[in-house]
Amino acid sequence: MKVCFKKGKQSALKSLCVLVALGGALASCGSGSKADEASQSQEELMRKAIELSVENVKNGGGPFGAVIVKDGKIVATGVNRVTANNDPTAHAEVSAIRAACEKLGTFDLSGYEIYTSCEPCPMCLGAIYWAHLDKVYYGNDKTDAKDIGFDDSFIYDELELPYDQRKLPSEVLLPDEAIRAFDLWRQKEDKVEY
Repeated sequence: MKVCFKKGKQSALKSLCVLVALGGALASCGSGSKADEASQSQEELMRKAIELSVENVKNGGGPFGAVIVKDGKIVATGVNRVTANNDPTAHAEVSAIRAACEKLGTFDLSGYEIYTSCEPCPMCLGAIYWAHLDKVYYGNDKTDAKDIGFDDSFIYDELELPYDQRKLPSEVLLPDEAIRAFDLWRQKEDKVEY
């Protein structure tokens, strides 16, 4: 996939810890601690994601944490705040991606990696691909998540079915009108592709 964009300016408050409520998700652009400034091992980075997940449970959130990393340094963190913020998209990975993109002034996280306490769900995996992260490291897997009530297998099953057999009905409506935006996009010479 070709990516054409101009990176935005980084925040003047780059070195400060910033808690950002983005889309109802609690996220952090790094803790500002010495540990975050020094390069860390893969195990230390995964332990940070795990630590975030444990602390989040104690603070009323779901048991998931994630960190976005470049060259062994934490750029941003995220935790699951779905029920705390009444936001079904406030998963740890999405929260961390939002925080990293906000901090870095870009939607393209090529060159960065994500460490997450659990194998990403289909939504988070999609966000990871769209953010162009280079690699995913995870602690628990989807079977571990299923065992505590976070079962995403039905989503994968649904995607394999024809539209008319899915549990969630969907219907094409006004495609001749909807295509206008796509035609405009196709013709736009100054578009920022992603």
